[in-house]
Amino acid sequence: MATVIRMKRGGSKGQPYYRIVVQDSRNRTRGRELDILGYYHPTARPEPVSEINVHRALDWLGHGAQMSDTARSVMSKLGVLKHFHDGTRPEDAVATRKGEAVVDKGYNAPPPPKADKPAPAKKEAEAVEAASEEATGAAEETAEAAPEEVADTPEETTETAAEETPAEEA
Repeated sequence: MATVIRMKRGGSKGQPYYRIVVQDSRNRTRGRELDILGYYHPTARPEPVSEINVHRALDWLGHGAQMSDTARSVMSKLGVLKHFHDGTRPEDAVATRKGEAVVDKGYNAPPPPKADKPAPAKKEAEAVEAASEEATGAAEETAEAAPEEVADTPEETTETAAEETPAEEA
């Protein structure tokens, strides 16, 4: 008989849980199950929970049961497939995994306000004043150097203009 390991949904609207079951692959998804291997509860609070009987799952995989994609993902996270590929059997019959915290997809509260930074210490204030004084001194030096460069510029332009004038006449 061709068997498949599937997830069978239960629960109410918006609160699903899934049983990991073995079924005849020719039957519909909601049909009779041959064996119940475990469960997966993705919306459990405070964290999702999945549990599976590893020994029974390995027996069914050994008999040729195929897995659905979702069942394969859950079994992989629980370490069942690693034991199946390595050919080993774990000491514990049941593997349980509690996942990360479930994030609400609806309203999320705003983050808490950040604490106000304390006023800068005296040393920091002195460092800022020293930096501003250095910047002021550097600005004064550049202001003194600028008039000299400006004074040189008109002389150069008159010399170059005098040199160009004879060339234009020829």
